[in-house]
Amino acid sequence: MTSLTFVAATTPAAQAARERLVARYGDAGEAADVVVALGGDGLMLETLHRQLVAGRPVYGMNYGSVGFLMNAYAEDDLAARVAAANPTRLHPLRMQAMTAHGNIEEALALNEVSLLRQLRQSAKIRITVDGTLRLAELVCDGVLLATPAGSTAYNLSAHGPIVPLSANLLPLTPISAFRPRRWRGALLPSTAHVLFEVLEADKRPVAAVADQTEVRDVLRVAVQEDRTVGVTVLHDRDQGLSERIIAEQFTV
Repeated sequence: MTSLTFVAATTPAAQAARERLVARYGDAGEAADVVVALGGDGLMLETLHRQLVAGRPVYGMNYGSVGFLMNAYAEDDLAARVAAANPTRLHPLRMQAMTAHGNIEEALALNEVSLLRQLRQSAKIRITVDGTLRLAELVCDGVLLATPAGSTAYNLSAHGPIVPLSANLLPLTPISAFRPRRWRGALLPSTAHVLFEVLEADKRPVAAVADQTEVRDVLRVAVQEDRTVGVTVLHDRDQGLSERIIAEQFTV
């Protein structure tokens, strides 16, 4: 039988749900086969990041608002549902950022790595892909590189394309681009090495954000997919993550 451990958002409702489920199914703690996350997509993302190191699959149940990454909440037959769930393996982006102070900061992102202006003035960013200069100067509020799983998150809000998990593509999407005015971004192969260089950094400081990790006053940010690291997310058979991403393209 699949052993479970439960984590929950800090809301009273989610904490109460966790108590009911622990009373019913027990909690195997660190010895559990699967982590069950109760909350919204924010909690799910935090849990997935923790399991990048611990290595256990995560089965989420929606006790938040949107819950795009979550399964429907139901208390009956939970162990059987988890055992029958479809696994999806996700690989993160690895960000390496050099700051104006000379520090090198690294972080992983399951959704996206974004560069964002820190002050009132637009950012100016140079973009190089696999050693080839692709955009000498992007004047913008920011720019992001997303994973396929993250293409329905901030990337979609910035009018970037939704990418199926099997496509092996990474959306590169500008955020409120001013120049070049008509540039709408690009689709890059998942093997791409992307380098962002901040121009006029003293006058136009930029922060880099990898999911929940923020690094301020960056000068250069290198990003690539890291397939040596991964985490498994579980979904009910009729609601796999690949199907959700495809269906999202037809949501009006």
